[in-house]
Amino acid sequence: MLADLKKELEMLGRRIEDLGFLFDFDNKLKKAAELESRSAEDGFWDEPEAAQKAMQEINRLQSRINDYNQVSRMYEDVNLLWQLGMEEGDESLEKEVSRDMEELEAILSGIELVLLLSGPYDRANAVISLHAGAGGTEAQDWVEMLLRMYTRWADERDYGVETLDFLPGDEAGVKSASLLITGENVYGYLKTEKGVHRLVRISPFDASGRRHTSFASVDVLPEVEDDNLVVIDPGDLKVDTYRSGGAGGQHVNKTDSAVRITHLPSGIVVQCQNERSQHANRLKAMKFLQAKLLDLQLKQKEQEISALRGEQQDIAWGSQIRSYIFQPYTLVKDHRTGVEIGNVDAVMNGNISPFISAYLQSQAKHR
Repeated sequence: MLADLKKELEMLGRRIEDLGFLFDFDNKLKKAAELESRSAEDGFWDEPEAAQKAMQEINRLQSRINDYNQVSRMYEDVNLLWQLGMEEGDESLEKEVSRDMEELEAILSGIELVLLLSGPYDRANAVISLHAGAGGTEAQDWVEMLLRMYTRWADERDYGVETLDFLPGDEAGVKSASLLITGENVYGYLKTEKGVHRLVRISPFDASGRRHTSFASVDVLPEVEDDNLVVIDPGDLKVDTYRSGGAGGQHVNKTDSAVRITHLPSGIVVQCQNERSQHANRLKAMKFLQAKLLDLQLKQKEQEISALRGEQQDIAWGSQIRSYIFQPYTLVKDHRTGVEIGNVDAVMNGNISPFISAYLQSQAKHR
């Protein structure tokens, strides 16, 4: 009945009010107007880099403003329809009101999730690296499955996906791979995926049909856009070139186009072999190195803060975060939040948003 929808409708209204408060809507409008006014001034494009950043900020603010206006209008429309049905006693409107409320709730949840991304690099692109754990071919096949899962997740959101490095398995699967995923808030979302992912299934590589447990590690780094954040002394680098391996067509193995860079002070090693030219691979490898050095700086700061507070905090990304069980039953469980999904095929096809959302919400509660 229409009357039964009243509490849920009122709750949606309160969530939109809270959204306006959290979003600081009036100040965002003011800031967007100021930036747009500045962009119309003479000489705005005299400094192209600063102008481009200002335009990106305008677009980001306008997008958030449009989001808030959209859910506000949708709420007004559905609330008006509900009131009309109640006044006229027209229960035939219940299905339409319920459908509109479900659509509003889905859009509102997505906007609320974006507001949870308040970290300094959450809006950045992300470099995601996957490595097979112990287990040989079975673990390498698991890396390939996870690689497909993250690629499908990115494709569903129209994010760009580039392969930075790819090391195929000995018989099947992938030993390790690194992807650059580009788009708004990619790092903010994917940082929740750092850790060890556990697979339990009957291995297709075991003739006896026994159940196997395999592990793969996932690391996620923000792409560094500001070169001043991480200053690298060229004298600290050792650069090696070698012939690319794996997929790549006729060009592969004919020239030393792949690049491996070692940062001598830290011992960090990065490599890129996906581009066709040595120069392009070197640029990508340097981006990867910057991301790793920034991550190292952030971890060192966390250690310093932990030492000052006298706390023993686990800042390693190696802890097991999620299990994917294919047999004897199907279940994907996140051990940090307790979120469970029984449809393992949907998860492997990229439906990881429930895990991302739950983890971000859990972190927001502890701030």
